[in-house]
Amino acid sequence: MVVKITPNDKGNPVGKLDDAELHFTDGALEGLKLIGFSIWERRGGNGRNVTFPARQYAVNGERRSFALLRPITDVHAQERIRDLILEAYAEFDQGAAVQSA
Repeated sequence: MVVKITPNDKGNPVGKLDDAELHFTDGALEGLKLIGFSIWERRGGNGRNVTFPARQYAVNGERRSFALLRPITDVHAQERIRDLILEAYAEFDQGAAVQSA
């Protein structure tokens, strides 16, 4: 699996740094990608967060989200993906900083 970072060139919405996709390079999912991840600056500016793909729906006029990528049994599985995306973003961000220098 490869993490592909797509720059948020517009700077909208505020706090959104970039988008990310998971590209599968082996196994039954080879040739497919999972989109919908976003990297955000945390409020208060200390750290970054990753949001996962979700579908919004309404119940009695209230907006809710349904997570599309969820753990089967290991609740730490999402943490591994989050860390992988944040590592890829750090490498991407560092490369962008070197190019602009």
